[in-house]
Amino acid sequence: MSLAGRLTRAPDAHDRARGREAAALLSGAAPDLRTLLEGAAGCSPYLAGLIEREADWLGPAAEDPEAALEAELGLLPDLSLSDLGPGLRRAKRRVALMVALCDLGGVWPLETVTGWLTRLADAAVEACILRLVAEQLRREKLPPGAGEAPAGGMVVLSMGKGGAHELNYSSDIDLICLFDDALFDRADIPEARSVFVRVTREMCRLLSDARDGGYVFRTDLRLRPDAAVTPACLPISSAETYYESMGRTWERAAYIKARAASGDIAAGERFLEALTPFVWRRHLDFAAIQDAHDMRLRIRDHKGLGGPLRLDGHDMKLGRGGIREIEFFTQTRQLIAGGRDPSLRVRGTEDGLARLAAAGWLPTETAAELTGLYRAHREVEHRLQMLADQQTHALPKDAEGFDRLAAFMGTSAEALRRDLTARLDAVHALTDDFFAPDAPGAPDESGFGAEAVDGWMRYPALRSDRAVAIFRRLWPSIRARLAEAARPEEALSQFDGFLRGLPAGVQLFSLFEANPPLQGLIVDICATAPALAQYLSRNAGVFDAVIAGDFFAPWPGVAALTDGLRADLAHSQDYEEALDTARRWAKDWHFRIGVHYLRGLVTAHEAGGHYADLAEAAVAGLYPVVVGEMARKHGAPPGRGAVVLGMGSLGAGQLNATSDVDLIVIYDPADVEASDGRRPLAARAYYARLTQALVTAISAPTAEGRLYEVDMRLRPSGRQGPVATQLSSFARYQREEAWTWEHLALTRARVIAGEPELAREVEAVRCEVLATRGGERNVRADVAEMRARIAAAKPPRGAFDAKVGPGRLQDIELCAGAAALLAGSPARRVEDQLAAGVAAGVLRAEAAEGLAEAERLFWALQASSRLLTGEPLDLGAVGEGGLRLILRETGMADEAALRAAMKARGDAAARIVGEVIGEARDAG
Repeated sequence: MSLAGRLTRAPDAHDRARGREAAALLSGAAPDLRTLLEGAAGCSPYLAGLIEREADWLGPAAEDPEAALEAELGLLPDLSLSDLGPGLRRAKRRVALMVALCDLGGVWPLETVTGWLTRLADAAVEACILRLVAEQLRREKLPPGAGEAPAGGMVVLSMGKGGAHELNYSSDIDLICLFDDALFDRADIPEARSVFVRVTREMCRLLSDARDGGYVFRTDLRLRPDAAVTPACLPISSAETYYESMGRTWERAAYIKARAASGDIAAGERFLEALTPFVWRRHLDFAAIQDAHDMRLRIRDHKGLGGPLRLDGHDMKLGRGGIREIEFFTQTRQLIAGGRDPSLRVRGTEDGLARLAAAGWLPTETAAELTGLYRAHREVEHRLQMLADQQTHALPKDAEGFDRLAAFMGTSAEALRRDLTARLDAVHALTDDFFAPDAPGAPDESGFGAEAVDGWMRYPALRSDRAVAIFRRLWPSIRARLAEAARPEEALSQFDGFLRGLPAGVQLFSLFEANPPLQGLIVDICATAPALAQYLSRNAGVFDAVIAGDFFAPWPGVAALTDGLRADLAHSQDYEEALDTARRWAKDWHFRIGVHYLRGLVTAHEAGGHYADLAEAAVAGLYPVVVGEMARKHGAPPGRGAVVLGMGSLGAGQLNATSDVDLIVIYDPADVEASDGRRPLAARAYYARLTQALVTAISAPTAEGRLYEVDMRLRPSGRQGPVATQLSSFARYQREEAWTWEHLALTRARVIAGEPELAREVEAVRCEVLATRGGERNVRADVAEMRARIAAAKPPRGAFDAKVGPGRLQDIELCAGAAALLAGSPARRVEDQLAAGVAAGVLRAEAAEGLAEAERLFWALQASSRLLTGEPLDLGAVGEGGLRLILRETGMADEAALRAAMKARGDAAARIVGEVIGEARDAG
């Protein structure tokens, strides 16, 4: 469609005579198009000159602007080296003219305008390096290997607005030039570098040559690594080494927009992929806020742009409320969260705002308002640059200049000033609080906590000036919260332990500063759960989960957890990264359960179910990864595969904060003798190694710690049996050879991972064995004997041991398992097993209720004590906050009431257990 047929607006001619002269050059054009030409030329001397020079081209081109520009860019790849300069300058004139007219006439939106300008830049750079490198190849100046890749392995990264397809009208282009040194022998790399440096310099000369119609693009190579001392074109490996060891936050921000634009695109994309861990940190990166704030201040100081807003001469890019404020605001938030949320890794500013809003990191209204302000600012920026094709962002300094700019924008100078002031103030209001922390003040060294602060300055977390500055801003708020704790000195002491354990402080303190509710949370934890505080000092990254948006949402359940872990694992580059990913994921969820329980959002039994769900999801999510690694080495599992059974508390679906996991593995080779892979293994050896690999994947310490300790002693024949059991052997052993204690273990067994069909068969065997072996005469005597041996071998660890001792958890679980076994029931949970025992006449309803009541008390005590200390409970050592948690969970008024309830319910439960299973001396 023609340009004239799509016009929706036109500027007012500031210089009407100049405008009429330009319009007269296309006297046969439609009236609306002549009006546009008159306004454009009457405001911009630069556009007037372009119209005059390209009038013959413009007339036909205006019939289909897009096709005309496509044709113009299509000529560039075929230009000879001698024609390259004139051809590029001609393309620049024509693209600049048509883009300006389509912009001024309201034909193209902002993204189309900047898109065409970016396409011109990409095509111009591409034409230069392809011709220049081809000439070097023709002259045999490049070492062997260069001819194997596009542009001899040279790639040009487009940075900044060019990388995001957002170039402004008279933009410099920020480029980083690299070459793929993997193509060359080590001895040839210096020679190749020298040639590529010459190519880079010649490309810049061609693009910036102002003869015969002006420059094409001004180029800026200063974004390359250590630009003051490095050559204009670097080996890719050198660039990677620099960013891995020395890269700074501003360089990370720059690479958000980086794009392999010209030359060996594949090599450039591999390089950018390798930089992903540098740009996108795996933890929420709130330290980037301070870095961005400092960068803004340095830019303003360097450019002299500080102080209150004055429109005359104001910089629309770098000044108060300008374009850079919106870009910094967006990019900094992307840096904060993009390591955890790949959806935020987009180049464009508007795309970034939209993604941040969609992910909940920014209110939708704020994103929409900033987007509108950004587009309006960019329109002003383009008009300023169209005036004389200058890379300027400064508003006019006098009334005549404002009158011209206002005419160019189709408004009055008064209205323009009013709108600009409102928009600049709006940007400042929306963005400045995000960047500008309160000025650091001297901490109050008197009163509560003053003595501790002096000692803290020697801790690793406060070894840098930056960490100290942030902490000084935080300390008054944290001190006030600590002072409000039930026992302030106790909470302060635990906070001291938390700080002492932190290996570094800048990142965490920045996170606390940006999220004040986290300050309250850490004080709560220090005042209540010192073990959790100690854990946090070594795993501070789990705080990320608190502000990830759904931290306090309802529990998702094991299926959703498993799906989430598998989705995260799918992004892992290798097996080791997958193991670390699983550990980070589990830490986040483990922390969430602890906080929910600590704050009373879930009960002890709910928390126990959540911990069990988490362990099941961790095993179920990681198991396919382990199988895949085995398959890579030795081929797919022979036969029908294997299943993993959770035993004990995991099988029953009730774990505490420090529980290990009891597992066994059952497989079915289905008469297949060996795997079929590069290094085949016999079926038995294969599944033994698979089991060992699974245990290692779960329990081995990596850089991210371990998932769980694993106990496999509940497998058939215990420690003497094979680590993985064949299904047929498992079934035969359970039917014919298993001891009563092994059948008791089977009452709580549950498949948590592996092949679904095999899982159904294992469950069928379990149910059959329990139904047929449970009624055997020796069950009560065997269980009584087991009870006596346990009591003799493992006495209680203190008065508040909730697990071991007569009538405590272990005793109750033993009785419930015996009741289920005697009833031939497949029930796994204590309450369900007791109910099955009542239904089968194994125990009275009153007895079952007495056991259940004791179990609830002792589980609440066990769950809370394990969260608090991870050790046997010493009520005198948990502090006031810990005691309050225990009393809340057990429903007791004070320590005396808790002691009395433990004795009464424990004694009653012990009597009931004795009634149900008898005493050991009666056995036989």
